[in-house]
Amino acid sequence: MKSALTFLQAAKRSEIADLRRLVLTGALVNAIGRLVHALQRERGLANLYLGSQGRRWCDERHAQVATSQGLQEEVLYAFEQLDTELAPNGHRARLFAGIAYAMQGLSALALLRERVQAQAWSAPRATDAYVRVVSALLAVVFAAADSAWDPEISRHLVAFFNFLQGKEFAGQERAAGSALFASGRAEAEGQQRLLHLIESQERCLQVFADFAGPALAAAWQQAQRPEQLLPLERLRRVLCTSTAGGPLDTGLSQVWFDACTARLDAMKSTEDALASELQALCGQRLRTTEQELADLDRLGGQLAPQSAPQDPGFFDDAPAPQGLPPSLTLGSQVEGSMLALVRDQAQRLQAMSDELDTVRASLNERKTIERAKGLLMAHRQLGEDEAHKTLRQMAMNQNRRLVDVAEAVLAMAAVLPSPGR
Repeated sequence: MKSALTFLQAAKRSEIADLRRLVLTGALVNAIGRLVHALQRERGLANLYLGSQGRRWCDERHAQVATSQGLQEEVLYAFEQLDTELAPNGHRARLFAGIAYAMQGLSALALLRERVQAQAWSAPRATDAYVRVVSALLAVVFAAADSAWDPEISRHLVAFFNFLQGKEFAGQERAAGSALFASGRAEAEGQQRLLHLIESQERCLQVFADFAGPALAAAWQQAQRPEQLLPLERLRRVLCTSTAGGPLDTGLSQVWFDACTARLDAMKSTEDALASELQALCGQRLRTTEQELADLDRLGGQLAPQSAPQDPGFFDDAPAPQGLPPSLTLGSQVEGSMLALVRDQAQRLQAMSDELDTVRASLNERKTIERAKGLLMAHRQLGEDEAHKTLRQMAMNQNRRLVDVAEAVLAMAAVLPSPGR
């Protein structure tokens, strides 16, 4: 007959299986981070190449494409390691659907590179294409954060995702500014996009700081000292304050690219530290849980079969016995330890659930804002930047949080006419 201990052991084995999947997910997230960094550089070089009408940056772009292709193979290998024969799970379903979409984007990279090489696409169109591929990869990281059941690991994934998203906005800023400088002419639309990208990356980095550990947050603040950002800030002012339609010094394209690259490389160092911390945490949690299962197995060998219902302590409020690692406490009498084990496991899982709800609130807020942006884009025929700016202005006018305004917009969806009517 199965006992309470049998089900506690099964619970631990289930945790171990989930943690092993999280270890693979962590490796996937790390591989995606490396590929995104390479694609961001490739995008910047593509903009310089197209902005100069193919006269410059050809060799540098080809070299970067080769680097990106190698890292793309690493991501595809990480995809291959994931177990797709799992029991149905809503969060895992979103993760796998995101991976399927990202794989389509990776397959389309060859066409994008051909169009850039032939100068068949403009710099804005090529940028949008790269953004779509990178966004698909970041969506996998987002789904991974949403599928993590361990709150501490989930917190790291939320920090990691927001940092990657902020870094992507910084990469888009490099690409947009590169195209402007290489073309030699300031454009109002490009200037507005730069301002939006600067604000967006700061917003994501603030969320990262809220969820990252104090050591990483402090290291990032140290890397953002004003003297290190001064060259970039000067060039930002040149781009954003030049008269629309006026000339820009094409000689500054290399200076701009280098200044942005220095910042992105600093961000990559923080990203690598985040990735290492995530992998270490997954490994530590796995080892701890495996030890807890071993302790439970040892306890099973000590328990004597009981011929009659016992354990009246179920109705008592006595404190759990002390002596074993967390969630595996044993008293001096082994038979009296089962209730403590069951209570401790239930309390721990409830605490984890409560903390996980708090962590996922940040992800849910992002989903709400993105849905509200999509609604505005459909009904007002706005671009993504304009939709976000509209939401932000509404929040400022009403002195409300952005997510609260987004929820109000979505509440109106049912009474709005269908797009195009």
